[in-house]
Amino acid sequence: MSLKNVLVHLGPEARTAARLELAVALARQHGARLVGVFAQRAQAHQVGVISTWPSPAYVQARDASQALFEQATAGLAGAQWQDLNRGADAEVCHRLTDLARYADLVVMGQREPDDTQLPEDLVSEVILHSGRPVLVVPYVGRFPTLGKNPLLGWAPSREAARALADALPLIAGCELAHVLSISTRPEEAGTTCPDIERYLASHGITARAKLGFADELGPMDLLLNGVTDVGADLLVMGAQAPRSLPFDSRGSGTQHILRHMTVPVLMSH
Repeated sequence: MSLKNVLVHLGPEARTAARLELAVALARQHGARLVGVFAQRAQAHQVGVISTWPSPAYVQARDASQALFEQATAGLAGAQWQDLNRGADAEVCHRLTDLARYADLVVMGQREPDDTQLPEDLVSEVILHSGRPVLVVPYVGRFPTLGKNPLLGWAPSREAARALADALPLIAGCELAHVLSISTRPEEAGTTCPDIERYLASHGITARAKLGFADELGPMDLLLNGVTDVGADLLVMGAQAPRSLPFDSRGSGTQHILRHMTVPVLMSH
């Protein structure tokens, strides 16, 4: 299994270069077409009561993005840079989500805490509404390998099943896939371990599954600790959408990982 279309979000933040480097490496490895999409929050240029778009600041950032992309993709067949040409939060989120639907994999960056140039919910919007797997790259650290020593978070859910299948191109050929099976019912989690190992074995992947008991730590902190324990270079997990019901924490785990991740995370919904 391989990737044929990879989309990478190019923003104004300094970490764009590291994210682009990873996306280019994946495109070269899989012989995929790479599309770089520049998108950021921006206001129209206003003089008096007259507004014009794009603003000089946006044009400067856009041109720098294109130059960076062309330099990084030199010699990569089919590479394409695209300007989203939107500045309002809702438009940026909607258009990037729409473009993501034509990719096999979307590469985005973890939002920095003080970032004011990207919509706050941009990453989660694409994850939850594009129908495509999203690889989120942390805003600190370097990641010379990806998927060589993965940790797969598992629960008997649609989202986890999607993430597991979507991760196959990234973890193919890994030495060992670590699986952490978490459930509110330990007996249920225990029965899934052999099934996951057999499923991955059918794809030529050796896996070691174990139970994770969310007693003192919540399930998301178990995953973050598991990343450290096994020295994982990739975390794979299903993403859940929040609900507007009182006292319903569904979706909070996804946001917790997006805030505290230390390695690239592949999320599917």
